[in-house]
Amino acid sequence: MNDVPTPVRIERATANHLAEISQLAGVIWRVCYPGIISPEQIDYMLGWMYAVDEMQRQLEHGTIYERLLIDGHLKGFAAHSPTTDPRERKLDKLYVHPDYQRLGYGSRLLEHVIESARGLGCETLMLAVNKQNARAIAAYRKNGFAIREEVVTDIGGGFVMDDYVMAKVL
Repeated sequence: MNDVPTPVRIERATANHLAEISQLAGVIWRVCYPGIISPEQIDYMLGWMYAVDEMQRQLEHGTIYERLLIDGHLKGFAAHSPTTDPRERKLDKLYVHPDYQRLGYGSRLLEHVIESARGLGCETLMLAVNKQNARAIAAYRKNGFAIREEVVTDIGGGFVMDDYVMAKVL
């Protein structure tokens, strides 16, 4: 057996990377979200949140996309953005390809985002997670996040996001 470590890098995405991130999101969401939200809501949210022009708009308004590269191939990503509180950053997205989950890559990506938030002078990192997403909630708890509040947000199209807002003091 080869014990040579797999090269892993986390790099900031540019506009040129957004289409590849969008495509990976579609793969991940269609595996991870059935049973949590309906297939119709999955399609609706992918079309809304991962449209390349929407992601480009997010970049222009301070969102930072990070790419998880394993052997030079995109296998995960995160996005974090400013909030109305300059001492707080929001983790908008953190996803790892299903074949690479539960191997520590998500925690590594999260730690990278935490360090980025600290570097930006933030004291808190917060996020929203679907209340039915037990695996993600457990992972965030393991990484020091606690539930701050519950929110239900109408996202249009007859759909809502029923989330916990979780936060971690940095």
